[in-house]
Amino acid sequence: MLKKRDFSDCFSLYEQMTHPDVFPFVRHKVDSYEEYVFITKQTIEAEEAGELISRTILDEWENPIGCISLYDIENGAGFLGTWLGKSYHGKGYNAIAKDAFFKELFFELGLETVFMRIRKKNIRSIKAAEKLPYAINANDTRKSLYDQINHEGDIFDLFEIPKDLYNLHILRQHDDDEQQLLEA
Repeated sequence: MLKKRDFSDCFSLYEQMTHPDVFPFVRHKVDSYEEYVFITKQTIEAEEAGELISRTILDEWENPIGCISLYDIENGAGFLGTWLGKSYHGKGYNAIAKDAFFKELFFELGLETVFMRIRKKNIRSIKAAEKLPYAINANDTRKSLYDQINHEGDIFDLFEIPKDLYNLHILRQHDDDEQQLLEA
């Protein structure tokens, strides 16, 4: 479902990223394929330097369909950025990718908190975040961070995913699976 970023996926990802329904919500906007390759190179180098973590999202046939990344990492926390190609919207890929990414971040890489900064006009992403049982609206509980990300105006909502709450979700999911096996 996820793999480290590499150049072999650039053409497909660039084509999907430039769709008008996707492009406004991509963090690193580019004007050409060559610029996208350059940004991908910078992303790979930044990951090697420990500044971010970025993965290509794959479909069930291992075709690249989007990207998921953790930016601005410091003190065991970072900001999530994710996008999917338009033809993959609403098909469950985002939730599967987030689950795999959070497991890697929290249980393999030792991070403690993932923040999501979502544009208030991005209703699809806000609704998706609100559906996550382990995500907390942090506009009030992390007021200083909320104010920091909105220093240019009331643009973003802030969500927080703490490792403990995600782990509790995983344990509950495991208990539900065991209960279903016992009932079968």
